Amino acid sequence: MKIGIIVHSKTGNTYSVAKRLEERLLETGHHVTVEKVTVEDDKKKTEEMELLSRPNPEGYDALVFGCPVWAFSLSTVMNCYLSQLPAQDSKAAACFVTQSFPFSWMGGKRAIKQMMQLCKTKGIQVNQTGIINWSNKKREDQINDLVDKLSQVLH
Repeated sequence: MKIGIIVHSKTGNTYSVAKRLEERLLETGHHVTVEKVTVEDDKKKTEEMELLSRPNPEGYDALVFGCPVWAFSLSTVMNCYLSQLPAQDSKAAACFVTQSFPFSWMGGKRAIKQMMQLCKTKGIQVNQTGIINWSNKKREDQINDLVDKLSQVLH
């Protein structure tokens, strides 16, 4: 299966999770590409942002979207990317977010809901989600669990 992992990562935390997922999926025989969404100025409002890199989801059998939580919500960069994405042909997908707070209810759950809703409007069916709480003592366990869950869904 050809899988695209599309991430927005400012500090590298979200990207590091994407790379761990990529490694696992490659081990199981998938063709995987990790692509970053970038903008010129991430301080602008979503509708004013200019995407510098806009990964094309066409050609992938399945997608994974990942981004950080900003201000208890989906990052404005990922919001901009997903909002501008053309409708897709019923692609299966998974989503994950990373957040600095130790508990999922501190923005992670809201960000996942926002990402799932944007995906739904584009014809993308989200089958699995995950939240990594970066300051949680069990962060490594959370990352391992996420990689396990997503690699099982994307087979």
